[in-house]
Order: sequence, then C-alpha cells, then structure tokens
Amino acid sequence: MNERKEPLLVIDGLHAQVESKTILHGVDLVVPRGEIHALMGPNGSGKSTLAAVLLGHPSFKVTAGRILFKGQDVTALAPDERARLGMFLAFQYPVEVPGVSVLNFLRTSLGALKGQEVPVRAFRETVQQKLSQLGMDLSFARRNLNEGFSGGEKKRCEVLQLSVLEPELAILDETDSGLDIDAIRIVAEAVARLRAPGFSALVITHYMRILGFLRPDVVHVLFGGRVVRSGGPELAEELERTGYAGMREQIQAPLSARPGEGASA
Repeated sequence: MNERKEPLLVIDGLHAQVESKTILHGVDLVVPRGEIHALMGPNGSGKSTLAAVLLGHPSFKVTAGRILFKGQDVTALAPDERARLGMFLAFQYPVEVPGVSVLNFLRTSLGALKGQEVPVRAFRETVQQKLSQLGMDLSFARRNLNEGFSGGEKKRCEVLQLSVLEPELAILDETDSGLDIDAIRIVAEAVARLRAPGFSALVITHYMRILGFLRPDVVHVLFGGRVVRSGGPELAEELERTGYAGMREQIQAPLSARPGEGASA
C-alpha cells in the first residue's frame, strides 16, 4: 500500500466572484507534499481566476469555502503573507517594472522571504547557476524586470524567480503559453529539477506538451468553475485526443442547474 502523503494545499468548497459575477462554484482540490499536479480546462473555465484567488488577488472576493496551506487557513491573508509562508505564483501576464533590475528584484525578494539581507557574492553565484540551467547569461539579470521582454523572456524570468526563491508551492498560470517547444522543455525541466518531498506545484495549462516533460502525478479538469474530473497523466492524453466536447456533454446537465452564473478564464 502506498503511503498517504500529507496535504500541502487544500482547496475546500471555494466560491469566488469578481464585480459581483460568480466565477468559482465550489472548487475542491488537494495537492500533497512532493507532488506536481496539472489543472486543465477550456477557455472560460476559471483556471486563471483560481490562480489569482489562491495568491490573494484583491480584485477577487471569496464568498464561500477556504484555502489551507500547510494546515493553515490562508483565505484572508494578503499576498505577501502567503508568499512568506512559501507560496509562489508565476503570472500568465507578468508586469513590467521599469528601473528595477531582475537581479535586484530577486535579491530583495529573497531577503524579504528569509527575513535577512542576502550576501551579494553568494547570491550572484546562485543566480548565475540558475541562469545557466535555463540557457541564459548574466546580462539577462541586469535588465529591468520584464521591461521590453518578449513573451518567452517574461516566462523564463518567472521560472528564474521560481528557481531562485525555491518556494514550497508553485502555481504556474499558463507559463507555457506562447513558448516554442525548446523553451517549453527548458521551463519544464527547471520545474522538474525542483521536484522533491519539500516542493509541490500546480501547473495550469491548456496543452499537453509541457505535461509530457513534467509527467504530473495528478491531472484535474476545471469546467464551469469547479473540478469535474481528476486522474493520472492519461487524463491529459485523453483530452489531447478528444478535446472537451465529450466531457462537456457529460457535465453540462448539472452545470445548467445554475442559471445566470458564468465563468471566466
């Protein structure tokens, strides 16, 4: 019998809305320690909304349910408090921060997480090692954060942050979007390199390609603002073959029992 792993993230009956529109309709999901989970779903299913709610985006209001991280209810915590506990979000659309270099941003962020100043020399050596693993050089880290970056460079910068900060839980919101196959492989390998008993990830994606490199432990399908199916990597392979059309027929009836409610990506 397989040993039951301790839950790291527990999403319990989560309902959320934005501008009075309900988007999440009771999401239930558990990510144990040391596992990589994938979250898939069609456009408008609420995937990116769930990512934002998990990290405490102020535009979204939790109306029911709760989020537990390491056994602690973090539903009402601010984003920086969640980050200090060990949660990390790689944004789908990272913002530009003029005047702040990637290097200074990372050193400041790491210092805030550790609660102490990070020595410059040791930090530069760490960043150089991480950049090398991502196929990048130090000149990238000297640029202003995301300013003038291509879509692919922004995604690599997010993964660089993940590699340097080493959170206990990473939520990757469509980090593979807009990347070519080589970049997807580099990103996936960087995440897979962190796979350990002390690291878990929830990878939100539309596509099978990144999952082919990651081989997640569990795949969840979000549809209409709730998780409707969970399974192994073969579930993603099924969706790659059939799309969401067949699944839509199976679950449309219970969803139609909530007139007037919608979902958003």
